[in-house]
Amino acid sequence: MKFLAVHPSPLMYTKVFLRLEPLGLEQVAETARRQGYDTRLIDLQVESHQDLFRLMDDWQPDIVGFSLNYLANVPEVIDLVKAVKARLPKSFVFIGGHSASFTAEELLEHGEGSLDAILKGEGESGLPLLLQAIKEDRENVHDVPGVVTMKGEGGQPTFIPDLDNLAPARDLVRHRNKYFLGTLDPCASIEFSRGCPWDCSFCSAWTFYGRSYRVMSPDKVVEEMEKIREPGIFIVDDVAFIQEKMGFEIGEALARKGIKKEYYLETRGDVLLRNKDVFKFWKELGMSYMFLGIESIDQDGLEKYRKRIDLSRNFEALEFARTLGINVAINIIADTDWDHERFRVVREWCKEVPEIVNISVNTPYPGTESWLTESRNLTTRDYRLFDIQHAVLPTRLPIEEFYAELVETQRVMFTKHMGWAAMRDVTKVLVGNLMRGQTNFAKNLFKFDKVFNPALQLADHQMPVKYQMKPPVKDAKFSSAKALSKSLYVHEPLGRTSRQLDDDTEKFVDESRGALSES
Repeated sequence: MKFLAVHPSPLMYTKVFLRLEPLGLEQVAETARRQGYDTRLIDLQVESHQDLFRLMDDWQPDIVGFSLNYLANVPEVIDLVKAVKARLPKSFVFIGGHSASFTAEELLEHGEGSLDAILKGEGESGLPLLLQAIKEDRENVHDVPGVVTMKGEGGQPTFIPDLDNLAPARDLVRHRNKYFLGTLDPCASIEFSRGCPWDCSFCSAWTFYGRSYRVMSPDKVVEEMEKIREPGIFIVDDVAFIQEKMGFEIGEALARKGIKKEYYLETRGDVLLRNKDVFKFWKELGMSYMFLGIESIDQDGLEKYRKRIDLSRNFEALEFARTLGINVAINIIADTDWDHERFRVVREWCKEVPEIVNISVNTPYPGTESWLTESRNLTTRDYRLFDIQHAVLPTRLPIEEFYAELVETQRVMFTKHMGWAAMRDVTKVLVGNLMRGQTNFAKNLFKFDKVFNPALQLADHQMPVKYQMKPPVKDAKFSSAKALSKSLYVHEPLGRTSRQLDDDTEKFVDESRGALSES
């Protein structure tokens, strides 16, 4: 049988700054291949809808699985599901991925009979069970754990028992040279760990994985790294090197093999300060970019997003990161309550610090606590606007002024690091990329004004809405934080046993969460 994996088109932010290889979908595709399926993968970030339709007509897959990690892709994916079903009525069409796991029932309603199932949770674990059910008893696939259909829902989705059993089907991606991350062009992605033990209110990584945390062995990391040709590597872990021992073991294993790459990773300020020696070591191995989720430049903002790290510690982390001599990027969340003065203060701060600053709009998502606790009502239920670049909550400023301030702030940040005045600092990198035939970063330098435009963002609110999100349910039973958290989980939380953390790190995590006991 033939299995086709489909990744949707890029979102607004990725049209300028990055385009990442579909690592999760590659792992799902390899899972299907190991089950004996003739497998292909198409990535609509770098190919077109017409390419997909030609492949459908020529190859005629039996099973088509769409990845849906981002809410803003929902309308596109639903329309493609319907188009696929119209072309191949006997095919089995399903959706999996992060956002799909939190919105399964409404996606099935939008599908209007064309969508056969939603696969919740980890695709590598659930897919073999779904494929077996499709082959043996297609009418009752809803009995499979993690599967939701119009007939019903199976039990809790299952975890992959060992990350070392995973492997991405990188060979199935046809345009590997199209993936980049800033100046890392081309750039591949790799996973060292999965899950997050923290519980920030704006994030759904922990609710998806049930606050679990699992790691890949150093030997497996080396095995995967030896297969990667690209010089740039994005380590996709939600929080890199939570444990000092793990960071050293992986790094030492790579060093013994003589593997030298240029790395981009993401971590927390308190983790960076706790494990300074690990990050110093990785600087020697080739770490050139670090992303720190600062989220706010004042204490009130940190408390709002339940970041649970003191503001002074965040600034201490920035100071230490600067001593590493690498490019440091940070994220600031712009609340829709910001006024002109708040935007001005943030712009001035961004000009003063050496870091690359990204600004995103406070957006409650299904699967986050803020989705259920945000007291302000949504101003739209258009999935396309839930991309952290549009305001979906009421703005204090008139919305056209909010977008003008937002884009001006983003332009200041862009010009500081990517404008002509900054070009001398990246000329060597640009020339090196161009000599290798890599033009992704260079081409995207000229796209900012075409993508980040207040008039375009305002016009997006006037688009006809074909598919509307279900609003969040305000329920009295979620009055306590504990009840609220449990209502959000995709994978059932299994407590301490689900986190591959040493006791000292577990204690560190709990203290930084403000938790003295397991929750």
